[in-house]
Amino acid sequence: MMTEDAHASAPLRSLLFHLSQIELFSQPVGWTGDIQTENSHSLLIFTSGSGSLTVDGRPFHFAADKCYLLAPGHAARISSGYDSAVRFFRLAFAAIRTGHSRYTPYAGSLMPDRYALAAYPFSRLIRIVDELYAGRHHRSDLESFRWQLRFQEILQFLFEQNCRSEHAPNPAQSVETTIDYLQSHYGEPITVRQLAEMARLPQWQYTALFQELTGKKPLDYVTELRINSSKQLLIASQDPLREIARQVWFSDEYYFNRRFRQTTGVTPRQYARSMRSHTRVRDWTGHEVEIPARPERIFYYGETLGDLLALGLDAIGCHNRFSNHSLFHDRFISVADVGHPINPDKVMGLNPDLIIFANADERQYSRISKIAPTVTFNSFAPLEHRLHTLGSWLGKKREADEWLRVYHARAAAAWQRLGSLLALGETASVFIYEHGRRLFVMGTTGFSSALYHPSGFRPVEPIQRMLDAGTGFEEIAEPDLPAYAGDRIFMLIPENAESKAAMERMMRSPLWHSLPAVRSGRVHLVDAVTWNYADALTRELLLDALPRLMGNIG
Repeated sequence: MMTEDAHASAPLRSLLFHLSQIELFSQPVGWTGDIQTENSHSLLIFTSGSGSLTVDGRPFHFAADKCYLLAPGHAARISSGYDSAVRFFRLAFAAIRTGHSRYTPYAGSLMPDRYALAAYPFSRLIRIVDELYAGRHHRSDLESFRWQLRFQEILQFLFEQNCRSEHAPNPAQSVETTIDYLQSHYGEPITVRQLAEMARLPQWQYTALFQELTGKKPLDYVTELRINSSKQLLIASQDPLREIARQVWFSDEYYFNRRFRQTTGVTPRQYARSMRSHTRVRDWTGHEVEIPARPERIFYYGETLGDLLALGLDAIGCHNRFSNHSLFHDRFISVADVGHPINPDKVMGLNPDLIIFANADERQYSRISKIAPTVTFNSFAPLEHRLHTLGSWLGKKREADEWLRVYHARAAAAWQRLGSLLALGETASVFIYEHGRRLFVMGTTGFSSALYHPSGFRPVEPIQRMLDAGTGFEEIAEPDLPAYAGDRIFMLIPENAESKAAMERMMRSPLWHSLPAVRSGRVHLVDAVTWNYADALTRELLLDALPRLMGNIG
């Protein structure tokens, strides 16, 4: 039964807050969760995807970069949409009411009648949430204390924007309301004056804040919504251009034609002809995308560019980590390096007709997908899955099947030759120091992807769980090393001097010398810059290199 506190809010000055749990959820297209009754105060922070959130029977449409606050006792259900997967954080926390030397749990709403919260800039919120999630396994009282302080920063950030004064609404929230309005009313007559009046802001302030929130002026934003809507009409219908222009509220077909070309670089009819010669695919994170049936200028952003090369395809640009791959320098002479993180301006300058983006970051995706058709790609997936996916998308199914047939035959022969070096059921682990003095164990990606084979090495149980979950790598604490260490250890030598020094220090420690693999002389040092890749071409070269690498005793 809900208490009286559940219906009335307490003043913030009387409340203390304690974060008890942070969870990250990634759910596929079309997923519907069970109805969950909150036992604590909760923040739901959506970072990608869209769908519906129902709270006590009240529906909300959520999208990326949205945040919701629920109180104890609220019953909530989340459903992802049918056009994208969904990724969100849940932060559960307690509120304690103070007063008259008494401390009691507070289960009431922190913001009565408010669920959706303004959060501008959202990137600041996500930065702190990412830090909280990364530090959730804090190991000392001081780390736990700092963790709680970071959570207080989130609450301050949200309260400042959403706790209205008696005098005026929060400007950012007011503008957000008009942006939501435009999503479903762009087909109506709209003026900046009308939008500013809705937000109860001076027109100059409204325009400036709108541009900060969206990166566009209000009417340019409306034009983009209308152009995007017209694209579907152009593909799906044979209506005259004037009729399509009318449906998306352009004054005439000539103005529509001019604005469409300014926005996309082609005329409406050129766009329609181009799209009808395209293939519709569903990518890793659930986007349905029209891509060229035979792309000629592919930009590939990820660590497995060798998958593309194995199918006989080239890229015009790539991720700088792969462009530095020492085994394939001659293949990248004419391939542009756009750096890391991705630089949209450099990508646009390459004029790609397809972008393959090995990342689930919806904010980056929304920026680069405006340049050319863009598909997300899971570079941590098994080799077979990756090549079959690319083959299906790019008209290279036969090439993918043939490459895998030859590779599997060669792999079986290679492991048969290595059989004399391996004990039956022998386990192996791969470790690397990166990002300074941080220790990682490798899972589905990098050098370790070549080791686990029916006739090869086995993973230890914690690594098997990583493989089952599709985890590419995982940071571990040095004291946890024995739990992840197999009968044989492959230690990757990092390029970074600080990381290399951390590796050397650890390899002199009593902990290291207590490991069975070290005591039995089954430790191998492997150059990370050369071999810590999981792409098809590196996997192929490793079949010949493994006997030599297993001779590098550490």
